[in-house]
Amino acid sequence: MTTVLDVVVPVHDEEAVLAASVHRLHDHLVHTFPYPFRITVADNASTDGTWRVAERLTAELPAVVAVRLAEKGRGRALHHVWSRSDAVVLAYMDVDLSTDLDALWPLVAPLMSGHSDIAIGTRLHRSARVVRGPRREVISRCYNLLLRATLGTHVTDAQCGFKAIRADVAAELLPLVEDTSWFFDTELLVLAQPVDEVAARIGRGSPRPARSVRRELAGFAVIGVLSTVLHLGGFVVLRQVVESAAPANAVALLVAAVVNTWANRRWTFGVRGRAGAARHQVQGLLVFALTLGMTTAGLDLLHATAPEAPTAVQTLVVAVTTALATAVKFLSMKLWVFAPSSLRPAPQSKPSTVPGQTTMSTP
Repeated sequence: MTTVLDVVVPVHDEEAVLAASVHRLHDHLVHTFPYPFRITVADNASTDGTWRVAERLTAELPAVVAVRLAEKGRGRALHHVWSRSDAVVLAYMDVDLSTDLDALWPLVAPLMSGHSDIAIGTRLHRSARVVRGPRREVISRCYNLLLRATLGTHVTDAQCGFKAIRADVAAELLPLVEDTSWFFDTELLVLAQPVDEVAARIGRGSPRPARSVRRELAGFAVIGVLSTVLHLGGFVVLRQVVESAAPANAVALLVAAVVNTWANRRWTFGVRGRAGAARHQVQGLLVFALTLGMTTAGLDLLHATAPEAPTAVQTLVVAVTTALATAVKFLSMKLWVFAPSSLRPAPQSKPSTVPGQTTMSTP
């Protein structure tokens, strides 16, 4: 009989909680999942009694198997088991079962029906009930924000330990995933997203729409104001968990700069898709450094030529240099970072498509 679902539980030194979690998961599947299933305990280089517990579980529960790997890494464990499984749908859960098990069926049902290829849980959905400290909350949200800004992904929670994938899709994606640790999830999800640029390369995509300079300037101004608010708000939040003001300001400023580039890319200059997103972020940071240097240089020059200049003069210099820096930033983005010529794919490139449709299931 074909195994429909294989739930992998990757573990490392989880002797204390493994047995109770697997029994709970097994009982839940027996009573709620009407198809053949398997639970695979993937022990990646545990140094305690985890493997002995896993062996005992395989003797107690017929639907449980155990695999032991010599090296650590959640990604390595998932890659090893998923690439060898004969199940139709592959899933994984963290051993603490922090996700409500009632969400398991909604997670895998769209994959079993063929509606979707990958399904993930998210702790950042407005209806999700999550209890965790402010530090982890800030780190998680910043990570996912940076991920969406730099890689153009629409995933809201890349690291949630509650995911499922169709086996045929996994067979296409797993050979492309290189990370063997915590970044495995992120890399898999990024690879699974449809690459919109492929259609344009083969002549099926619509050209980038022309936008008036007035509209671009308006969008640029609004995004600039919102980025400033984000910078200040991020600084206030980070100061609650970071002792020093300098690193809090640096992180908040970096996040605001990345979001500013992402927002201008998408809304001001109308660039869609993932092609060139990382390069645009690097260019955006270079432009940001240039404009920041301009304002700093203006004050340094004033101090060198007129060290006793009154506050009014200093304010005027800041205003003028900021205006010049803003103009330089807009022109740099328009004529260099997001110039239409910079978005054309190299003629020697060989695009390939990977099907991937994401269903968001909220734990």
